[in-house]
Amino acid sequence: MSQIRDFEGRTALVTGGASGIGLACVELLRDRGAKVVLADLDGPRTDAVASTLGVLALAFDVADRAAVAAAHRRLRDQGVEVDLLVNCAGIVQSPDAPATLAHAEFQRVLAIDFEGTYACCAEFGSAMAQRGRGAIVNIASVAGMRSMPLHAYSPAKAAVISLGECLAGEWGRAGVRVNTVSPGYTVTAALQGQIDLGLRDPGKLKANSALGCLIAPSDIARAVAFLLSDQAGVITGINLPVDAGWLVAGSWSTFGGVRDAPAA
Repeated sequence: MSQIRDFEGRTALVTGGASGIGLACVELLRDRGAKVVLADLDGPRTDAVASTLGVLALAFDVADRAAVAAAHRRLRDQGVEVDLLVNCAGIVQSPDAPATLAHAEFQRVLAIDFEGTYACCAEFGSAMAQRGRGAIVNIASVAGMRSMPLHAYSPAKAAVISLGECLAGEWGRAGVRVNTVSPGYTVTAALQGQIDLGLRDPGKLKANSALGCLIAPSDIARAVAFLLSDQAGVITGINLPVDAGWLVAGSWSTFGGVRDAPAA
């Protein structure tokens, strides 16, 4: 069956697009007809991945507001206007106690995960609002919806969720939709690396979800594409968890966990 090409004639910018969830979004949006700009921090790597995929490359640091504005100007100078924005650039942190969490790490997590998302929305979303059309999906996390020993990452992702609601109200009458996707435990290179090092137990991660599975980056990409598409044309301001039922399963632990499937 041929791929739906419902994004033809539109330009999509994906930050953090050289790996993980961002890369999956780049591939899916390209396959569905969008002209894709792959944005990431590392210039040579960004160029290499973009060249392999046949998409445009743009290297900048989302935590640097001036760099975000300069990137926007570079695209405009090339005649490129962004219609669709996916803010996926982000970093994680170690589960340190406040007494041992370095302030520099705390600041860097907030600068990239929250302030970087805001900077890209303010720059590219404002231009969309001026043109009277556009759609944005910000990548948050279920960590922003529950208590975790991630005292920078979780608050940053909670702020991203709130930001999506605020901007949806700000730009709704201007024809710009803003939504959020909150992934659960997704098998990116970062998580796989932790599993390979024995720092995370995939069995426990699966056991703490209703569906009993981990999530692939492509699962997140499909949710992002839906929210960007015309099929979601009257959806704005929502936060969509894509978590294999992790949010609903946690409270079952006091009853021994979610039940196994009944015997056939």
